[in-house]
Amino acid sequence: MLRLGFPVVGVTDPDRAAAFWSAALHLEVSDEWASPRWRTLTGPDGTHVLGLMRSDSPPEPRPRLHLDLLVDSTDEQAAEVERLTGLGATVPDWNGYPADPDFVVLADPDGNLFCVVDLSRAPSSG
Repeated sequence: MLRLGFPVVGVTDPDRAAAFWSAALHLEVSDEWASPRWRTLTGPDGTHVLGLMRSDSPPEPRPRLHLDLLVDSTDEQAAEVERLTGLGATVPDWNGYPADPDFVVLADPDGNLFCVVDLSRAPSSG
């Protein structure tokens, strides 16, 4: 039976990406399948949550597929955006916001875009 696995993000430096994403999402870097081209991040119960794969291609400026990180309030969203930028995320020049967005677009240290979504204001308008 076919099953959906976990998301995989292309990165230029798996160690740097593992440090960022494990701190960002409070995950552990697993030794399982670890190689110079691959890192697996797991949750507290050992469940595979995110894969990081070495990639030579640049990040997409407007990716069709991306990660949404969820929070429950506007205050929590602001605090997480501040925490994530402190870990190395950046605020990209992105002009795709609707009039009253419930999300903030950030980029990881490799430039991969992701969103921090305030569920108290979801779904996104537009």
